[in-house]
Amino acid sequence: MVKTMNEQMDKSYEAVMARKNQIMKASVGLDYEKYETPNISFDYEKMMKEAGYDLPMVAKIQKNNGVGGTPLKELRNLTNLARKISKPGYGARIFIKDEALNDSGSFKARRASIACYHAKKMGFKGVVTATSGNYGAAVASQAAKYGLKCIVVQECYDSSKTGQPEIIEKARACEAYGAEVVQLTVGPELFYKFLLLLEETGYFNASLYSPYGILGIETLGTEIVNDSLQLIGKLPDMVIITNAGGGNLTGTARGIKEVTNHDDPKIEIVGASVNLKGLHMASDKDFNRKSFTTGHTGFGIPFMTNPDRSDVPRSAARPLRYIDRYVTVNQGEVFFITETLVALEGIERGPAGNISLTAAFHLAQTLSDDKVIIVQETEYTGAGKHHQAQLSFARDNGIEVRFGNPIEEIPGVSIILPEKIEMIKTVEIDLIKTKQSLIKNAVKGLSEISKKDVQYLIEETNSSLDFVINTLKELNIRWEEN
Repeated sequence: MVKTMNEQMDKSYEAVMARKNQIMKASVGLDYEKYETPNISFDYEKMMKEAGYDLPMVAKIQKNNGVGGTPLKELRNLTNLARKISKPGYGARIFIKDEALNDSGSFKARRASIACYHAKKMGFKGVVTATSGNYGAAVASQAAKYGLKCIVVQECYDSSKTGQPEIIEKARACEAYGAEVVQLTVGPELFYKFLLLLEETGYFNASLYSPYGILGIETLGTEIVNDSLQLIGKLPDMVIITNAGGGNLTGTARGIKEVTNHDDPKIEIVGASVNLKGLHMASDKDFNRKSFTTGHTGFGIPFMTNPDRSDVPRSAARPLRYIDRYVTVNQGEVFFITETLVALEGIERGPAGNISLTAAFHLAQTLSDDKVIIVQETEYTGAGKHHQAQLSFARDNGIEVRFGNPIEEIPGVSIILPEKIEMIKTVEIDLIKTKQSLIKNAVKGLSEISKKDVQYLIEETNSSLDFVINTLKELNIRWEEN
C-alpha cells in the first residue's frame, strides 16, 4: 500500500517545529518573506495593505454576518460614583462600547469574521485556531455561517486534568457552534498540535495575529469615533483598551487613526492589563492559580516587547506603534468592578471584559468632568465565565479571597477585593523601558544594523531617532549612519 504524504511525514515534535514556517505559509496564504529586508526590519504597512480589505469592505462583511454596529452606552451611575470620590470638578464621563452584543459575545467576532471570510474566499474547507479564550467561540460562530469546518485547539487543563471553569465554558461555547475542540494540558504541546492539525487538514490558520485578525478590529476604532461624535458631540479624550497579545489595541488604534485628522484633538490610547506578575503562563503549577486567561501582563508585556513570538512569522499586532500609556489593575479590583457594574448599571458582563473598565474608573478621577473616556469592549458572561464561579474556583485552589487593600494582592496567592472603592488604583507601566526592551529583543545576536533597521525601530517604538540611537549605544550595537 502506498503511503499518503501525511503518513510519510515525520510527525515528531522536532520535525514538525522545523517545518513551522512552511506550514504557516501554506495555512495563512501569505508569503511573509516578500515583506522582509535584511537584519530585522520588514514592511509592516505593505503587509497590512496587501491583505486586500479596506475598511468599508470589512464593515460590509461584518454587517452581513452579525458583527459590529454595537451600541455605545454611558455608565451614568458609575460615573457619578467616580465623581463622589474625586476632587471638585473631576470625574470624566465613562462610556462602554458593548461588544458583548456581537454574535458569539465578544469583540473577537470582528477578528474571526474577516479570517473566516478570507478562508472561504481562498477555497479552504475549514479553519483551525489555537486559543483558550473568546476567539475560539468567535471563529466557530463565523465558520458556521460560511459552512466551514472548525477545529479549536485549547490549552485547558493542568497535569491533574483540572480545568478552569472559564476555559471549560468557552469550550462548551465552541462545541455549541459546531466546532471540534481539542483539549490539551498546559505546555509546549499546544503549538505542536496546532501545527500538526494545520498540516494534516490543510485548513486555514485563523490566527489572531494575521493581518485579517487585525483588520477586523479596525472597524471598532472607527465606530468608537463615529458613535462618540453622534452620541456625545465630540471625540473621546481617552480610549482604554484591554491588552493581551496586542491585536485588540493595534486594530482599534489603527481604526481611530483612519477616521481622525492630525488637527483633531488628541485621543489618548491607554492599554490596560491585569497584573499577574510572578506567574508563568506555561507553568503547570501556575496554570490554575490565575483567574484571568487573557488581558493580563503574562501576555501583554512579552507580546509588546517581542511581537513576533506569535503563531505567524510576522505578527500584525504591534501595540507599541500606537499606545500612549499602559496601566495595570489587580484581579480583586476587576472582580469588584464587575459586581459594581451589575449593581449600579444593571449590566452583567464577563470579568475579562471589565479590565479596561476598572482602569477607567480610576483614570476618570484624574480627568475633569467635561472629559470623556470610552471603554473599548465588553464580553458576555455566564456559567464558568461568571465572576462568582471564578472566585469559587480560586478558593478551591487555595487562593485567599478576602476584602482589604488591593495593593497587598499577590498573584497566585491572594485575590483582594477593595474594602473601600477609593482603593481601586491603576499602576503605570514604564513605556520607555518597554520600548528599550523591544529594541533589545529585536537586535539580539547582532552587532550591527542598517539605517533601514533604525527607521524600522523608530516606527516599532513610536519614538525618535535619538531614542533609538541612545538605546543602541547602551546595547553596544553599531548602525549605518549613511
